[in-house]
Amino acid sequence: MPIARRTLLCALAGTAALGAAGTPAVARAAGPSGAAAAALARLLPRHRSQVTFRTVPREGGADVFRVSGTTGALLVEGTTPAAQLTGFHWYLRHTAHAHFSWNGAQTALPDRLPGVRTPLVKAANVAHRFVLNDTNDSYAGPYRGWDYWEHEIDVLALHGFNEVLVYTGADAVYHRAFREFGYSDAELREWLPGPAHQPWWLMQNMASFGGPVSPSLLARRTALARRIVRRLRELGMTPVFPGYFGTVPPGFVRRNPGARVVPQGDWGGFRRPDWLDPRTPHFGRVARAFYRAQQELYGATSMYKMDLLHEGGTPGDVPVGEAARAVEKALRAAHPRAIWAILGWQTNPRREIVDAVDKSRMLVLDGLSDHYATVTDREADWGGTPYAFGSIWNFGGHTAMGANTPDWADLYDRWRTKDGSALSGIALMPEAADNNPAAFALFGDLAWTDGPVDLPSWFAEWPRYRYGGADAHAARAWDVLRRTAYGTRRADGWSEGADSLFAARPDLAVSHAAAWSPRQLRYDADAFARALPELLAVAPSLRRSSAYRYDLMDVARQCVADRGRLLLPRLKAAYDTGNRARFRGLTREWLDWMSLLEQVVATDAGHLLGRWTAEARAWGSTPAERDRLEYDAVSLLTTWGPRASADSGKLHDYANREWSGLVGGLYRLRWKTYFTALDTALTSRRAPKPIDWSALEDRWTRNRPAYPTAPAGDIVRVARTVAARL
Repeated sequence: MPIARRTLLCALAGTAALGAAGTPAVARAAGPSGAAAAALARLLPRHRSQVTFRTVPREGGADVFRVSGTTGALLVEGTTPAAQLTGFHWYLRHTAHAHFSWNGAQTALPDRLPGVRTPLVKAANVAHRFVLNDTNDSYAGPYRGWDYWEHEIDVLALHGFNEVLVYTGADAVYHRAFREFGYSDAELREWLPGPAHQPWWLMQNMASFGGPVSPSLLARRTALARRIVRRLRELGMTPVFPGYFGTVPPGFVRRNPGARVVPQGDWGGFRRPDWLDPRTPHFGRVARAFYRAQQELYGATSMYKMDLLHEGGTPGDVPVGEAARAVEKALRAAHPRAIWAILGWQTNPRREIVDAVDKSRMLVLDGLSDHYATVTDREADWGGTPYAFGSIWNFGGHTAMGANTPDWADLYDRWRTKDGSALSGIALMPEAADNNPAAFALFGDLAWTDGPVDLPSWFAEWPRYRYGGADAHAARAWDVLRRTAYGTRRADGWSEGADSLFAARPDLAVSHAAAWSPRQLRYDADAFARALPELLAVAPSLRRSSAYRYDLMDVARQCVADRGRLLLPRLKAAYDTGNRARFRGLTREWLDWMSLLEQVVATDAGHLLGRWTAEARAWGSTPAERDRLEYDAVSLLTTWGPRASADSGKLHDYANREWSGLVGGLYRLRWKTYFTALDTALTSRRAPKPIDWSALEDRWTRNRPAYPTAPAGDIVRVARTVAARL
């Protein structure tokens, strides 16, 4: 541990001036106040008067917290309101056996909060604790409102994160900036994609699809972004904004004579926006307008996220190093002390980029720390540029459980403490938030744990505060999950779990639903299934929380999904041998499992397609706009875009997920259509007629039945049915 950090921890642990006594009198005298206290009032209103928050100075650059006090009178000290909330949540988990997460909470607490025998003191071992993927605004919920974001920000603070990517509202920045360069209001709103597809426009991959964006929608998104940014600042967290690196609307040269752009070709069946040569005076003028508009709308921040030439972008004849220097110069002109955050992904950032800029003010968000079987030397790859250890455990918001937690425990501390390490942060970047709550909590803990995380101990403690008390069955269930879904490693070349074959375009030999998903399960399905009866045997007194209900649903859902991989080879064998009776029996069994899967996921509000579509429609101001926004939201989960992107671009089902409405709707329709075609082929002894899947999917995406917006069913009863059938 660095000397400065160790000294600060010792001071916090033993200095009376910081409230070491934790007396009730001190706590009552101060009273709850400030942003942390306001968060506590939202989260635990019944206990708000029992906790006092106090700010302490940062020393040695580290965020710290300290929790002390007696029963009903706690003192929580920290360097920022967010650090104070991190400390309070650490206390909740390890002293009071309570918990908040992305998915469910356990808040059954005594009337008076228990005291702390020994002050609880921790310091962050890295300065940067970054969270959210560029795609999160889309895959987690492009039409979520303030109620969602307010709680999401609270939960991120509780888990120790201090830098949050904010893409919401960037459309208004581009709209305002390019009005200065010859574009009308209508032209720019036509260029902007619908909210569900905007992240890829911000990454310079595509434009326009799902739009146009209406003036009222643009205004509402701007208002939401302002609230998000204001709350982050109140909590002492850093909003990370998109920076400007050269994207321009069509026809920029015609409107701005002398400008020079580089066409970027296609991405996934879409035409990419042109890239404005960063070395030119026109780029400087656009960048100034962009940063001025951004600051007028949302204020300035200290970190800006930009990726030059992302996923196949071409520099043409522009030297990449010179372009990077020009992009950095524009950023520095607007925000001299800002950090340039850049994604570590595939060949990004190119070595020419990091060698051309001030490395001390760049942060690489490594999306491949736990992905490839052999990760190269990150110090050498990026020439000593500071980087954050990152994980992307799902792509497109897949609902599969699991993460490469052994790699986190092994690599993070080893990379961070080696001589000359440039590791200076963590970067939690699943492509959609609000899933895998154990992975979320564990990854956040990396930055607040001295030495490597002991995984068996961590997973043994997890169900105690997840459900509110010790239970042998819960402990055994999570030990199974630790060794299976959460015991996978990067050695097989993946960072996410395999997606469900029920969600795949039908084929008797299909091995994955999304084009880039794992081809097989990364753990033993029968071993995983042993967790379900153990969860069902948890003591009734510990089953009352939303956390327990979510976990039971998720494990039951995964068990059913795994059945598909065991059943499909039997279906194929029956068809290949022409055994029509057996084939028919197995197709009925397949569809029965799908019906059961629909029942499982229908019990959870976060797994409802009806909720997703209702949220989208709520942002529209006219019937036509509501229909357009609904299509924007649903197409993202199915076809993704038009036929060219769905098929040749391989984007169909990229965001597949086991949700009520998708399972019982599109996915069941596809498999039933396919089985009917195969059955007819067996009867007629001819090859099955080809099915135009893209056309079928597009018809369903544009014209579906209405699906429920509220959960239905008892997950305990449904999970028992699943367990009985395994």
